[in-house]
Amino acid sequence: MSPESTGQNEHYLTVFRRGFRTWRGNRPFWAGLFTIVGGVPIAYFPYANMHLGNMTLAMSTTAGAGSLIIGILLMTLGLTMWFHHIVRVFAGVAAILLALISIPVANIGGFLIGFLFALLGGALSISWAPGEPVKDEAAFGEGATPAGEAFAEHQPHGARSEDALHGAALPQQPVRFDKAVEADGGRHHAG
Repeated sequence: MSPESTGQNEHYLTVFRRGFRTWRGNRPFWAGLFTIVGGVPIAYFPYANMHLGNMTLAMSTTAGAGSLIIGILLMTLGLTMWFHHIVRVFAGVAAILLALISIPVANIGGFLIGFLFALLGGALSISWAPGEPVKDEAAFGEGATPAGEAFAEHQPHGARSEDALHGAALPQQPVRFDKAVEADGGRHHAG
């Protein structure tokens, strides 16, 4: 091992953070998170008891089982958005429909908290689109990439395309201006 090698001394949290960022970028992460967060209050509030001093206030309704089912389905749809992002549109539509159904069934959609989070998560899931895959070099011809082609256009005529693509040091040519207007900075002189 040499002291110049990179990647060997990185902290494991940095490696985990980069891996998580890559994982998060390849799926509708925020849509899934908001949908899961929206399912929690919808499932929780019908079974919760609030204590005000010595008095216990039960928020349970007759539709407690319906609230639990809606909340668990929303959490499942959020996980589906994360791990099976190919069905993100279906999961988003289902999350929006379950959020709307939770208004009359589950304490006004978990006191509107769960409703709003699930609605936002479903909308984000529908609107999310995967990024464009990186195209391989064979798709652009003989080893050229779009950035390499743009770089190669400004090289001297004798430069090889491999040198332009791999960043080899090429001699610089002086910039020439063919017109007097360009040489003068674009200013026109009368006279």
